[in-house]
Amino acid sequence: MLRAFSATLLASILFASPVFAAGQNGEDEPSKPATTDSSAVKMPALATTDVGDLWHWFRHHGETAEPDRNEVAQGKRFIVIAPTIGSKPSTGFTGGLNTNMAFFSGDPATTHISSASAGFKISQKQQVLTGARFNIFTHDDRWFVQGDNRFSWTSQNTFGLGADSLPTSGENIKYDFVRLSETAYRHLRRGLFVGAGLTFNSHTDVRPGTTAQAGWDESAYVAYSEAHGFPVAGQQSSGATFGVIYDTRDNAINAQRGWVGSATYRTYFDGFLGGDSTWQQLTLDARTYKRLTHDGRQRLAFWFMSDLVVGGTAPYFDLPATASDGRSARGYGEGRYRGDHLVYGEVEYRGALTPSGLIGFVAFANTTTVDDPADSLRLFESWAPGAGFGFRVMLNKRSRTNLAMDYGWGKQGSRGFYLGIQEAF
Repeated sequence: MLRAFSATLLASILFASPVFAAGQNGEDEPSKPATTDSSAVKMPALATTDVGDLWHWFRHHGETAEPDRNEVAQGKRFIVIAPTIGSKPSTGFTGGLNTNMAFFSGDPATTHISSASAGFKISQKQQVLTGARFNIFTHDDRWFVQGDNRFSWTSQNTFGLGADSLPTSGENIKYDFVRLSETAYRHLRRGLFVGAGLTFNSHTDVRPGTTAQAGWDESAYVAYSEAHGFPVAGQQSSGATFGVIYDTRDNAINAQRGWVGSATYRTYFDGFLGGDSTWQQLTLDARTYKRLTHDGRQRLAFWFMSDLVVGGTAPYFDLPATASDGRSARGYGEGRYRGDHLVYGEVEYRGALTPSGLIGFVAFANTTTVDDPADSLRLFESWAPGAGFGFRVMLNKRSRTNLAMDYGWGKQGSRGFYLGIQEAF
């Protein structure tokens, strides 16, 4: 396994180096983190090397990049592009391309860093997975605009609700998936944002996957849909989003200190943009980052999340589930555990392996609990723990964007390998 990690790491660096030119030539210290917290302590200057520095050194036969004190400026874009490969139960082996762009819309001293990412992957299970996400702060953080958009021709193993379902009970189902979720937040005071938006989730052309027709008729998806009066061929949820965010992180892409807390309430309506039911969802999310050393090279990150259906009945695929956000529950496939109420926690140790900060590593542990009211299974009665480790390569020191490569495993033989841009949280 370590040999596979090393080979993937080397191949990713060699393949991706030529495309990290934007925003790379500059001073050998990270950009001053954007923050709206006037009491924030300035980060110490560190000797930092990224992939762009290596490429410059290679092209110019050992010459060091010349400092450019104007690189961390309004409108300056930092772009990274990298291949992505992975393997997890819900997709099998995947391969594709990820890109990330970070920039400041205003003065970096008063404006958080913005980011936009997009990716395209093809999987061993004949899935086509695409998506684009963005977190954009306008000048002086007056507005924060957040988007999560996905377009996929995909499949998923479906299981009964709760965290006790057996892996042998899964039935594979194919479907086409579209998610459009956009929210605009207004800055009220230091670190505090309040906003509203729209969310649209569509699962269409739902059909049997690799299992036999008999398995399809007995699948958890069909049983749940028929029990609650949802059409089996496709289901949609459409409605309004209301949210509040409080953010004191020094960098939203790769934080070294601070914390962020958010509460998001979504209400979906029967008949609105094709919605199949009226129901409500509340998501609570809290993350904090603690430095273990003064320079921030060793630190801890903590993540707590709860995703709750607080009213009505949600379509099967819109129920809270492991890895539904694409970042949580490393070690498990998307939808492995699902229910009306989900609570999740994770802790991750992050450290540097090289003095330059080019190579780093992480070790993480997470756990999920999901309920099943129909079977009298409550939250915190059963758990799905996971753990793993990974390596990091500094792609862009200005935005602190890493190439992240992780291996995680969970209970009942579940495991996965992930490679992408940015941290899990």
